[in-house]
Amino acid sequence: MKNLVTILSLFCLLSACTQKDPRLAVSPAAELDFEVHFDSLFYLPEGWSSTLWAESPQLYNPTNMDVDHRGRIWVTEAVNYRDFNNKPGKFTHFDAGDRVMILEDTDGDGKADNSKVFVQDKDLVAPLGIAVIGNKVLVSCAPNLIVYTDEDGDDRPDKKEIFLTGFGGFDHDHSLHAVVAGPDGNWYFNTGNAGPHTVTDKSGWTLRSGSLYTGGTPYNRENSGNRISDDGRLWVGGLALRIRPDGTGLEVLAHNFRNAYELAVDSYGDLWQNDNDDQVETCRSTWLMYGGNAGYFSADGTRFWAGDRRPGQTTFEAHWHQDDPGVIPAGDNTGAGSPTGVLVYEGDAFGDQYRGMFLNVDAGRNTIFAYQPGMQGAGFALNRKDLITSVPESTEGYIWHETSTDHRKWFRPSDMVVGPDGAFYIADWYDPVVGGHQMHDTAAYGRIYRIAPADRKLEIPKLDLSTIEGQIAALCSPAVNVRYLGFEKLRAQPEKALPAVKKLLRADNPFHRARAIWLLTQLGTEGREVVEKLLHKEPDPRLRVTAYRALVQQSPDQLLTFAGISADDPSPAVRRAVTVSLRDTPMEQSGAILHKLYAGFDGQDRWYLEALGTALEGKETDFFQEIRAEETEDPLQW
Repeated sequence: MKNLVTILSLFCLLSACTQKDPRLAVSPAAELDFEVHFDSLFYLPEGWSSTLWAESPQLYNPTNMDVDHRGRIWVTEAVNYRDFNNKPGKFTHFDAGDRVMILEDTDGDGKADNSKVFVQDKDLVAPLGIAVIGNKVLVSCAPNLIVYTDEDGDDRPDKKEIFLTGFGGFDHDHSLHAVVAGPDGNWYFNTGNAGPHTVTDKSGWTLRSGSLYTGGTPYNRENSGNRISDDGRLWVGGLALRIRPDGTGLEVLAHNFRNAYELAVDSYGDLWQNDNDDQVETCRSTWLMYGGNAGYFSADGTRFWAGDRRPGQTTFEAHWHQDDPGVIPAGDNTGAGSPTGVLVYEGDAFGDQYRGMFLNVDAGRNTIFAYQPGMQGAGFALNRKDLITSVPESTEGYIWHETSTDHRKWFRPSDMVVGPDGAFYIADWYDPVVGGHQMHDTAAYGRIYRIAPADRKLEIPKLDLSTIEGQIAALCSPAVNVRYLGFEKLRAQPEKALPAVKKLLRADNPFHRARAIWLLTQLGTEGREVVEKLLHKEPDPRLRVTAYRALVQQSPDQLLTFAGISADDPSPAVRRAVTVSLRDTPMEQSGAILHKLYAGFDGQDRWYLEALGTALEGKETDFFQEIRAEETEDPLQW
């Protein structure tokens, strides 16, 4: 009996020790595990159904979509797509310019029955992005990011502003793409490599990016690498960008893409995108690390990947410079394709296993690829599944210039959004060919499909944005830009909002908890103090990453304090977030923390290694001398 008591006492003591630090908790990762069925339109998961929600003449040639809080779908059209290839006399053409359309299901029968023109503008030549953020409609059409404002709610713009200009890629796929509101209240977007990009924000800060890439269109004739921005850095090719809604604070988050069609920002603040290649065999789905070089061109933008190819490298490795120091892992090789829209699904309508999916829409492959990202060291594992296809399997042998008489392969998904009802909406460009600046469909026919659970009716909630309850409901919307409405209104009344936002930290949906964290850091001292405690006590490492990012972003003067707290976090993902945040901090201030972070490197994790490289930019020599002095082992024995 005495021995049993001793054993039980030891067990309790060990249990207490292991539970002492809540950051050591381990949660099982969600995985996608579903059977597929055909429902007369698509192959998709069992229990899902698809319907044709809208089609021409309600809209033509859709390139991008967004959805407002009323559930209306807003669409950018590209009828006047590449007039230099697709002559107006043969193809449908709008002399007054391309359009932004609003489509609505007014009677709730699951199909759009109302379609109207929001704006038609000669400045719109094949626009590639749209974001509806309150009464502002942001349209991405290089060289401009245009903001149309509907001040009186009559679905017509009362004001037009060139919010930013100077992006390369006029009438080019490798150009400016859609804006999305981030969980921090800032706006995020990306642009492809059809530079040069010379863009000045409203504070006077100028971005300069370029490469040796030219061509594709007759307008893309001059470009060059080795361009230095006002932050003193050399940015190359395509870019992921962030800006404040007032037009100041433009900054580069990652660079050196070829043609990332869209950027997704999840509620943790993680960045996701796709990218296509120039060999039609190495397209990719990627998680972007802040500050990351994605590796398409040489580091200075003066050489294509083939000029740097090493003996023995696969095309994928060479194409994305995967053996070059300073280049982040390329992500999942999706093979041949023509990737377009991306999103992260944070809703609950389809069940727990689907919440958190990163979705990559591929027009070339007639499919939507799905990933349930799993934390893997300092980065993520991406295991791909076909989620929705028009053919039994995604078209592995896709060749961009080949046409098919199989009309199932004319399904060319150009974008996918989540409505406030939680359903998916897929825009279909519909054409026998995609890519190469070509189209063969002279009628500019287009469609939108709706995907929903087969066993329940999803309805669009009526949001009362004049109440705290309605604002919280908006913040919890599965529709990304609808969340911004709740965020802004709650942020404007910190004392009233604080109790309700704190309550969200106990939500079942972890993405709702993440949104609360971002907002709490902007609701005054009490809100920030709540978030600071999460650095020590939150069991979920992704939420600790969120807390760290939110605190540093709102209180940059306390960066070293927060970094010191989280530098010994048991999660390499948290330590990676700390590491990249120290990029602009002088060695004399950050040295001790960097040594601690370096000590946490296992020698194998490529994401962690690149994070260290990012943090040590300009400090490499000093740091190496310090760690070399501490090394007692004979180098000959390494």
